[in-house]
Amino acid sequence: MTEKNYRILVINPGSTSTKVGLFEGETCVFSKNVSHDAQRLAQIGDVSSQLPYRRDMIMGILDENGVDLSTIDAFVGRGGGLLSLEGGVYSVDETLLNDARRGANGVQHPAQLGSQLAHELAASCGKPAFVVNPPDTDELCDDARMTGIRGVYRNVHLHALNLKETAIRHAKTMGRRYEDCDFIVCHIGGGISISAHQHGRMIDGYDIVGGEGPMTPTRAGAVPVVAVLDYLKNHDSAETRRLCQRSGGFADLLGTSDALEVCRRAEEGDEAASRAWSAMEYQLVKYIGSMATVLHGNVDGILLGGGMVHNQGLVAYIRDACGWIAPVTAYPGEFELEAMAAGAIRALSGEEEVKRYSGKPVFTGFACFE
Repeated sequence: MTEKNYRILVINPGSTSTKVGLFEGETCVFSKNVSHDAQRLAQIGDVSSQLPYRRDMIMGILDENGVDLSTIDAFVGRGGGLLSLEGGVYSVDETLLNDARRGANGVQHPAQLGSQLAHELAASCGKPAFVVNPPDTDELCDDARMTGIRGVYRNVHLHALNLKETAIRHAKTMGRRYEDCDFIVCHIGGGISISAHQHGRMIDGYDIVGGEGPMTPTRAGAVPVVAVLDYLKNHDSAETRRLCQRSGGFADLLGTSDALEVCRRAEEGDEAASRAWSAMEYQLVKYIGSMATVLHGNVDGILLGGGMVHNQGLVAYIRDACGWIAPVTAYPGEFELEAMAAGAIRALSGEEEVKRYSGKPVFTGFACFE
């Protein structure tokens, strides 16, 4: 229990919206999700050029709620655009900002505005700015990185913020530290992340934007490489990439990425919807099982988070298939704002050491194969 209820402002920029939340301790004082006109954003230019527009919008929200920046103890932005790094709470400094501004990981995504916005607001009142478990968190063990092609290695892109926060919170319910537990943690939403956590490190998981893992409402999931090569004979690489990242899965098979609609259609006897839903469930438990072997069967719990976990039938299916591995606990929905605030509180209270971003990827290859 921290002695002080720190006031934390959290900023989570998305493709067409910005979420803002003010926390006192773990209590959310208010949160707001402001939608942006996609055409207006396109007119502004690249992601980093949107900074003034989104900053002014955030200041408007704070004015509406009578929030004085000087009363805030720390600012947290969604990390993005960074090179691979260990999980944790990072101070926002010039090295981190420079990589966020240019999108050093090669992916242009509004998440890279999070650190920039947090820094700008924090600098105006002399307070610290942080990012917490950014999307580029990479703690893979060496064996998980290898492929059978020289110079080609596995990367990891997961819902690291939600995955780690779910594990941290669940460990506390057990009266234990995250660093002393082994979990299989899943985020099940428009994208699906399945990960193995061993003593506070996410040692295995999937590159969900690179075509790994189970099929999801918006992603094709793992597909045989030779089949993809055949597919490319009649389709271009850009289209194929979109299937991996945002237009595959339910969206391609059924014309909708709405999991509620797919589930309803399946229950009403739609054969295609039933087949797609059943395949997703099957693949989910298959990948959960693979993470149990990575942990050598030492699993303290299987934790489920994300929007689709509101579906009790899905949770029951996973519990029936995987409950023999370890107890299955559901945490429906997402708590990204809460997770970022909690990380800042751990940093300010001294519970967690603040890290500095090196600007160097955590992995560049194995010398013996170069």
